Amino acid sequence: MEKRSQRKRIVGVVSSDKMDKTISVKVEKLVRHPIYGKYVKRVTVYKAHDEEKKARVGDKVEIMETRPISKTKCWRLVRILGEAA
Repeated sequence: MEKRSQRKRIVGVVSSDKMDKTISVKVEKLVRHPIYGKYVKRVTVYKAHDEEKKARVGDKVEIMETRPISKTKCWRLVRILGEAA
């Protein structure tokens, strides 16, 4: 039986679409502080490939890990989950 590796998928919000065929996606996560135990919000920004330039700022999107496309871009847009208001 062949085992296929699953690529990581992340849901985030588009923070910038000014680059050509590239979007910046902000992903928020809650991390527990090691000493105080309080949950702190952490934000990571990923660059994702958007071939058809569909995503706009504020859209909720799903991105998937892929081969390196450029120096900083190794994710690609899978689908748009929600449009910006």
